[in-house]
Amino acid sequence: MLSALAFALAWVPTFAQAPASVSKQTPKAAAKPYSPPRTPWGDPDFQGNYTNLYEAGTPLERPDQLAGRKLEDVKGPELAALKKAIQTRTINQFETPFDAPSNWWQDAFRLEGGSQAWFIVDPEDGKIPPLTPDAQARDTARTLARQTSGRGPADSYEDRSLYDRCLTRGFPTSGMPTIYGNSSRIVQGPGYVAIQYEMIHETRIIPIDKEPRAHVGRAIQLDMGDPRGHWEGDTLVVETSNFRARSAYRTANPDTLRFIERFARVAPDKVRWSVTVEDPRTWTRAWTFSLPLTMTDREPFMLYECHEGNYGLRNILSAARAQEAGQ
Repeated sequence: MLSALAFALAWVPTFAQAPASVSKQTPKAAAKPYSPPRTPWGDPDFQGNYTNLYEAGTPLERPDQLAGRKLEDVKGPELAALKKAIQTRTINQFETPFDAPSNWWQDAFRLEGGSQAWFIVDPEDGKIPPLTPDAQARDTARTLARQTSGRGPADSYEDRSLYDRCLTRGFPTSGMPTIYGNSSRIVQGPGYVAIQYEMIHETRIIPIDKEPRAHVGRAIQLDMGDPRGHWEGDTLVVETSNFRARSAYRTANPDTLRFIERFARVAPDKVRWSVTVEDPRTWTRAWTFSLPLTMTDREPFMLYECHEGNYGLRNILSAARAQEAGQ
């Protein structure tokens, strides 16, 4: 990953009083951090097509069987075996008569390039912090309302998820890996960075300022939130708030939910994406997950004609009507 960096190796000359066969070697110089190229207007250049496919199936939280382990300790053959097991299990899960043909996405679902065993890097235990009492009460009320609504899971298209309806995956879910459609692309212009996600083609247009720009008013709420960015050295920092309740991440409180993202280009083909989740009315403390984005042309940014080809939603509703009719 850091093949473009050179390591300096210096040799200390042999002094006259030392035996001729003895020489002293200085330790290797520390590798310098990668310095990204610059745009014509001087910002770090992150532009390109990216994929997070190689991290697909990686759990958000540290698996219980790895309790007490650190991310950096799970590597080599052990990590490769974990990734292979995820790959095999995921593909087999969709090998039924009711799923898409085996060559639709399975051929490209290769996880040997995966680099970590879970995503949460803070807290150290790799777990999402506990819910606050307020969040627990909201979840209980939401579940009760659904159970007593008298509605089934497919009485209407409105009973299905926003994702089923091709509306949004929300944020930050749009940037996280799934079984296919894991590409994204970054485009930059003076004062702006745009990030488009392959799945549903949602695009975030992020204004970049030296001083933080005020968010839009609280009355304006968006499925992907309202982002504001600035540079801290070579790292792009983006703060996002103003979410809609219907798509708030993990049913967080949209009025207090906030994300702090950090994009750091750590190699010619790698950006490290770290996301800190803050919502004092949902979790007892802030928490952070992180994963790499790989720049590549091997995973092209494909058209995502979800509405045009959303036979799944139509079939779910028609099957429900047939079941009601006793067919």
